[in-house]
Amino acid sequence: MRRRCGGSASEGARAWPFSRGRERVAPLVSRGFSRVPAPVRAVVVGGGLAGVSAATVLAERGVSVTLIEREPVLGGRISAWTEHLPDGTAFQMERGFHAFFRQYYNLRSLLARLDPARRLLTPLSDYPLLGPGGARESVGGLPRRTPLNLLALLARSRSLRLRDIVRADLRTGVQMLAFDGERTYRELDAQSARAFLDGLRLPPPARRMLFDVFAHSFFNPEDEMSAAELVAMFHFYFLGNPEGLPFDVLNEPFSVALWGPFERRLEALGARMRLGTEATRILPGAGGWEVHLAGGRAPLPADAVVLAVTVPALQAIVAGSPALGDAAWRARVARLALTRPFVVWRLWLDRPTAPGRPPFVGTAGFGPLENISLYHLFQGECRRWAERTRGSVVELHAYAVPPGIDEAAIRADLLAGLHGLYPETSGARVLHERWLWRQDCPAFAPGSSAERPGVETPSPGVAVAGDFVRLPFPTALMERAASSGILAANTLLARLRVESEPLWSVPRRGLLAGVMPGARRADSAALAG
Repeated sequence: MRRRCGGSASEGARAWPFSRGRERVAPLVSRGFSRVPAPVRAVVVGGGLAGVSAATVLAERGVSVTLIEREPVLGGRISAWTEHLPDGTAFQMERGFHAFFRQYYNLRSLLARLDPARRLLTPLSDYPLLGPGGARESVGGLPRRTPLNLLALLARSRSLRLRDIVRADLRTGVQMLAFDGERTYRELDAQSARAFLDGLRLPPPARRMLFDVFAHSFFNPEDEMSAAELVAMFHFYFLGNPEGLPFDVLNEPFSVALWGPFERRLEALGARMRLGTEATRILPGAGGWEVHLAGGRAPLPADAVVLAVTVPALQAIVAGSPALGDAAWRARVARLALTRPFVVWRLWLDRPTAPGRPPFVGTAGFGPLENISLYHLFQGECRRWAERTRGSVVELHAYAVPPGIDEAAIRADLLAGLHGLYPETSGARVLHERWLWRQDCPAFAPGSSAERPGVETPSPGVAVAGDFVRLPFPTALMERAASSGILAANTLLARLRVESEPLWSVPRRGLLAGVMPGARRADSAALAG
């Protein structure tokens, strides 16, 4: 029996407002074919996390999959590639630190196919937040349940006192605990994240340490990010998350731990990889679609297509595909946007960092510096290099780089922040460095949620996936990409009555979702309908 995504409105209204565990989300074809009943050809455009997730689910159900990727490697925005140190030593460069939180249920389900024994992930029990003047907050050891986790964090916070809580705007605070999907977006999407956080009326140190560090993690600047999206992220990562805040990291480079195994698994399932291949447009073909390729290569016939590419690539493909979608959908795709650039700066230093340094810290109040990762403390390749050379591998991030700032200024600020927090690095000699300046992350601007396309398109047999796609359940970042890819595959398979891949999320309503003004009226209307 097929169920609607997220259940009916009346089911949601009657449910207890805060579940203790993860929730299964849909759409689901729970009783159908385990594999496609007849040959089906699918082309997945994009070899990042969303595309590989879609390709995996389709191939596991017997679909003949061709995965095409413009770059010479899989991975998209979390890819890795081979470079060389000055002495000729090969190393795997990546696009920055990525955390695998415990509530990344769908991504971790895919990883379990590659690593059933969970040997590739190393847990980090804490990631301190560091500020000027020795300011420090910790998220380790907190209770996993709300409100106990929130109360424990506030009780031990060095930057927030009882009188600050009394002076805060409680209604704004309650909204963070009252996430309720469509209602939250309807009420808060037009507001900016900065205006929402300003409304809390917290003292600057508490605002900086407890909120700004978190808000900056989504690449969007606060004044250009939807308040609803921010509240959804607070819910997904902390206030509605039954797994707690600890996360895991890959203990080898992404190319070794993730993309190589994924490529081998897909090939074992019969999927074909076409790396270094770019799709330019999609046109109607005999019985389905034709995916046209750059360089005059022969188009690929397809019964189903998943477009799992970046925002600019999707816009270019849609612009070149006049039969794809309808006018309203095409306009929504055209209005998608990218947020500001980000910087990743990896440094190979000739001396170790001080004993006891954590593998990862978030930072606030140090200019553009957002976090510091010590790769030699958790990634095998970097650890082996550090052991051999008695050096260290340090990575610095800057998110949402404002316009008008040049590279030299950012370098100086990032280095000053590193040296201020880790003085032992100030005299280190840089043996090698790799600087990445990228602008390809989606924007989540105020008022944009309703405009954001979902997985389904007006064209039968064509679905969209990516971390910019609007999904009907709480999710974010890598988990959003993987979930959208799985949902895209499920959407295409549902037309053939093939069983869906299960999808999971954190509880879809916050602890106080039922007590916000207007919430009970909305619930009553849902029950009456």
